[in-house]
Amino acid sequence: PVIETGVGNCHIYVDKYANLDMATQIVINAKTQRPSVCNAAESLVVHADIVEEFLPNLEKAISKIQSVEFRADERTLKLMEKAVPASPEDFAAEFLDYIMSVKVVDSLDEAINWINTYTTSHSEAIVTQDISRAEQFQDDVDAAAVYVNASTRFTDGFVFGLGAEIGISTQKM
Repeated sequence: PVIETGVGNCHIYVDKYANLDMATQIVINAKTQRPSVCNAAESLVVHADIVEEFLPNLEKAISKIQSVEFRADERTLKLMEKAVPASPEDFAAEFLDYIMSVKVVDSLDEAINWINTYTTSHSEAIVTQDISRAEQFQDDVDAAAVYVNASTRFTDGFVFGLGAEIGISTQKM
């Protein structure tokens, strides 16, 4: 058998029960620490109940560190000053740059369905203080690594205690 490495369209879902300060720091790390790698976050999914507070604050906080282009759905465009309209392709893209797609959802189930539609099965994360929602996300999202309250940047051979790697495989055997 051949084990291949693939692209990473990694998502972070910010749940309605998230600690928003923690979520901001996780998104900043996952997007700006090293955007040209496959475990950098490319897509942000945010629950509608917290979007009006979270997105403007995230945009302000991230702009102090790095200029990130947010490619957003229609609901997000009203909340982020510098966001541009997303194309359908943007939600499936591995940008490998300071670009991030943004989608607003009305439920955890919608977030999981959205992520499973566009995932590359690499690394996905949820930010929430609700354990049952975190467990549902872990059970239902199709990815090689699923994180709770942590950055997708942790998907790394050295971090996992396996030494250096030449790639991360998202295949199932």
